[in-house]
Formats: sequence, structure tokens, C-alpha cells
Amino acid sequence: MIIDCHTHLNQYAYLKDIPSLEERVEKLLLTMASHNVDYSIVLSSYLVDEQRPSTAHLIEATKRHENLGIVAGFSIEHHTDDDLRNYRSWIKDGSVKGLKIYAGYEPHYPYETGYQKAYDLCVEFGVPVMIHTGDTFTEKGKLKYSHPLNIDELAVDNPELKIVMCHLGNPWIEDCQEVVYKNENVWADMSGFSVGKFDHFFERIMVEKVAELINYVGEPRYLLYGTDWPISDMDSYLSFVAKLKLKREFRDRLMYKNAKELFKI
Repeated sequence: MIIDCHTHLNQYAYLKDIPSLEERVEKLLLTMASHNVDYSIVLSSYLVDEQRPSTAHLIEATKRHENLGIVAGFSIEHHTDDDLRNYRSWIKDGSVKGLKIYAGYEPHYPYETGYQKAYDLCVEFGVPVMIHTGDTFTEKGKLKYSHPLNIDELAVDNPELKIVMCHLGNPWIEDCQEVVYKNENVWADMSGFSVGKFDHFFERIMVEKVAELINYVGEPRYLLYGTDWPISDMDSYLSFVAKLKLKREFRDRLMYKNAKELFKI
């Protein structure tokens, strides 16, 4: 079984020839089927515009597909208490599997008090919050907000909050591995390492870095498989995982068991 915990249905340049949300859903499902991916989690954005569908639109577009789940983006600047009430309802009925904070894309540290209502909601229902860490997909992002060490403060102050550090904090993977090692309420996904397919040289570097993280942290309960599709290529990502040469127990944990438990799939 394979669960991809990090995909998008925004109209990125990679999907510019697929204008409608419904067609992008079908493209995701087709890509999943061709790579034997059993379930994918789709993340909504911190903004809503022509390229970024709202959480409500994503729920509507995917409701017929039992192999797709939604994580709802939350923004201090763009979401209201009414949005959080909707999120509460959707989390309660299972339409939403967690929340997502876009640190770095927005100029706010993840431990700022403006996010606390969202975190409290996650704790109440036992669902995770995913937080962008590391490099941003735009040069306008501000990296001090997305550094993985910021997650340590949030994790310590909110011990019941389940936190997923997206992208292993790349390029600060060593900092990410210490935060995960230290805090039992922190997980990490390995999405978004490449734009498109892995370059051979870069893939070799990332295999070494991820292998070091696995050896440092030790137990297999914390790492989640994700691609960042359509930004990253699914086929290339599966090839990358194969090169990690994981033991069966750890591979199963990475590829589906951890996400199945964490997101209540």
C-alpha cells in the first residue's frame, strides 16, 4: 500500500493545460493509478484565487473519491473565525483530515499566537497540523519563518498537538532530524525535494541525507511519504525511495502505516 500525504490541485504551471479543478482531480487519480498509489491527501492553500481552489471547492470536487482526503490550509491574514467553524464541521464529519500552515510563504512564525485557535482545533479532534518548513517555491518567501527549529518551540508549548514538518525542512535536514528526535509529537514528510524529476547527482545527495536522518532518529514512527505532486514527479519519487534500501518494517511505516494512523485513514 502507498499513501501520498502531500499533493496539490492548484493550477501550477505543470497543470496549466488543465484549467478545470475536476480535470485536475482526474489527472491526479490517473497518476496515482499508474504508480499504484492507493490514497492521496490534497492540501488547500493559504490563499483562494483563480489558481488556488478553496477547501470547500476541494471537498466538493473530491467527495466521490474515497481514495482522496483533504488537509485545509489556514492563514492568520486570510481566514476568519467563520472559516474555523467550517473547518470544525468538516473535521468532525471526516471531510478534512488536518490543517496546513504555510510558514515562510506568509511572514509569521508557526508559534505565533494567531495560529493558536487552529492548533486548539487540531488538538480537540486529534488531527495533525502540517507546517511548511525549509525552502520556499518562490523567491518572495522569507526563510526565517520556515526554518525547522521554529517547530521545536511550538512542539514544546503544545505537547498534545500533532505536528508534521513538511519537506524535512530541506535544506536544513539536520535541524529537522533533531526536532523530530527530541519531540514525540512531531512527524516529518519527505515531499518536495525536486521540481519535476530528480537530477541524478542531487538524488544521490538526498539519499545520503535522508539515510542519515533515519539512522539518527532511529524509530520508524515519524517519517511520512509525500511527493508534492504535481511539483514533484511521482515516478521519480518512488525510485528515490527504492534507493534508500529500507528494511520492510520501516518501508511499510514510511509508505503508508504512519500516515494511516496519523490522518485516521
